[in-house]
Amino acid sequence: MTSTTTACTVLSMTTTTPQRVTLFVNPSLVKHARAQAIVEDITLTSLVEKALTKYLPKETIIKKSQTAAGY
Repeated sequence: MTSTTTACTVLSMTTTTPQRVTLFVNPSLVKHARAQAIVEDITLTSLVEKALTKYLPKETIIKKSQTAAGY
């Protein structure tokens, strides 16, 4: 019988230096987002950050199951 341990990683939103990312997004969605950013008088970056902040939970817990044998 092998025993199983669970390793948990907790990801939470913290204020840090912005990180550059590259995303492949439907062109019509980008066009819509740019237009909305103009309406709100904010940058596209701010609009995406605002949307992700509203969508994502405050914390995300990632559980990874590991067996004692290391498999």
